Amino acid sequence: MSRLIGVYGILVLLFTFGCKEEAPPNDGTFSNQIRLNQIGYYPDAPKKAVVVTESEISNFRIIESNSGETVFSGEISGPFIWELAGEQVGIADFSELTNEGSYQVYIEELGYSFPFEIKDHVLLPVFHGSIKALYYQRAGMALEGKYASKWKRAMGHPDDSVIFHPSSGKKTGFLKSPKGWYDAGDYNKYVVNASFPLGQYFLLEEQYPKCVADGNLNIPESGNDISDYLDELKYEMDWVLTMQDEDGGLFHKLTTKNFEGMVMPHEATNQRYIVGKGTAASLDFAGAAAQAARVFMPYDSIYAKRCLQAAKKAYSWSVENPEVEFVNPEDITTGQYGDTDFDDEFFWARTQLYVTTSDTTYLDKLNKDRIDFTYSPGDGWTKFMRFMGIFSLLENKSLIPDELYNLLREGLLNTADDLAAKSKTNDYFQCVDDFQWGSNSDVLNTAMVIAQAYRLENKPEYLAAVRQAADYVLGTNAVGYSFVTGFGDNPPMFIHHRQSAADGIVDPVPGLLSGGPNYDRQDMSDGVIYPENVAPMKSWTDHEDSYASNEICLNWNSPLTYILGFLEQESK
Repeated sequence: MSRLIGVYGILVLLFTFGCKEEAPPNDGTFSNQIRLNQIGYYPDAPKKAVVVTESEISNFRIIESNSGETVFSGEISGPFIWELAGEQVGIADFSELTNEGSYQVYIEELGYSFPFEIKDHVLLPVFHGSIKALYYQRAGMALEGKYASKWKRAMGHPDDSVIFHPSSGKKTGFLKSPKGWYDAGDYNKYVVNASFPLGQYFLLEEQYPKCVADGNLNIPESGNDISDYLDELKYEMDWVLTMQDEDGGLFHKLTTKNFEGMVMPHEATNQRYIVGKGTAASLDFAGAAAQAARVFMPYDSIYAKRCLQAAKKAYSWSVENPEVEFVNPEDITTGQYGDTDFDDEFFWARTQLYVTTSDTTYLDKLNKDRIDFTYSPGDGWTKFMRFMGIFSLLENKSLIPDELYNLLREGLLNTADDLAAKSKTNDYFQCVDDFQWGSNSDVLNTAMVIAQAYRLENKPEYLAAVRQAADYVLGTNAVGYSFVTGFGDNPPMFIHHRQSAADGIVDPVPGLLSGGPNYDRQDMSDGVIYPENVAPMKSWTDHEDSYASNEICLNWNSPLTYILGFLEQESK
């Protein structure tokens, strides 16, 4: 009997992996009813394609792209009714296929999927692309063709004489505030939404030092014997430092009074202002600057000390001014980035200052803070920084009391367990069930929480959940797009991004993450059209006017970079 079972097993393997039947030639068309990661998969990763169909479909094949040979066959599970997506789907699971190569899913009733690869370091180009995207967002310099290729452009916004708006507390005068990245699809620069992404970027560097080498990104600083990644982050940090007032507080933003039109940076010439001052901006800056001090110390001790001094001053100002809420003045209509609860900001600032200085004054204050492990979609830049503080404390176990460490560890693991469990049952194998503004960043921020749990406990289900979050933004989603410009065979082409809309180039600037489905669809009042009776996961449109679903933003790209970098380091 055992011999018969053995023979049967061999026959199954031969059927599954050894079938050489050729599929019909691919005529260059792809079925958007077969949704998968359009970049590809690590050999040992889960590999699932979602098949959207109302009819009964039972079988699929994996076709080797060059030869047309079938290398794997399987049955499609389901059907399943996914309410968030408004779809009936089946699942084609080909996780057992681990051989490196270029492939497509083929289903007789539907045709071919978009192509994908299976190989080591399969996400490395997207990882590098997500960082290079920051170079394309630089203010205050021309982008030369040898670095920017066809997306070269003239310099815009030198910001060497920015007028103080009355809300800044300055009656007259101007500020030199050059460099930095444009925040999103607009040309303004915001301290809150510079500091929070910097924190996520710095975390990656602290956990995986030198994950980007000098020369990897082809930027003007390449060849200076410092990681291109740190060079790029410094360009932003240099700007944020200019936004600190003499008393230590941070001005809230550098902006025009109203958003510029869809023109190139050098054509956006309206007067720019230094606007507001507040507790949120000051504390977020304190957290990011304290991290910067640690990150840059091995390379530039003078710069690192400057960052730390600035962080301390910003924190001291915030202690003296703990409830200064920023609200747009009547004559300013650009992004507000307002916040009314500063507990998370204080927590983040204190954790970073303590880890950097070992000054127990910050730790003593920290122990009194409310520690919340709950992740809610849409928290983003308003509340996620508490997780940033938790991550840093857990990375520095020796610096904190065992009682605090155990509390943080247990709380984070419990949250990660809940999120990972959701990824097994939620539509499209991700953790979010409430699709708000920037939902793609919600998917990736939840993955960041799970990634930290994996660093504590190497559970396969944690790594699988993080990988599936990457799958989601790269094509395994309800609209069948890779949400990252320039990557995948079906990426966004009409993002809400002024340079991409105005430069006369068909392809948008690459490496930028679209905001993703947004069921509130706030831009419908401005005439943006979505599909009728759309499900939450399909509340997205590839149109440059759709700022609610298709804009890009620094705090969406930063968790993308983190997750891709994490996977590149942990999938070896």
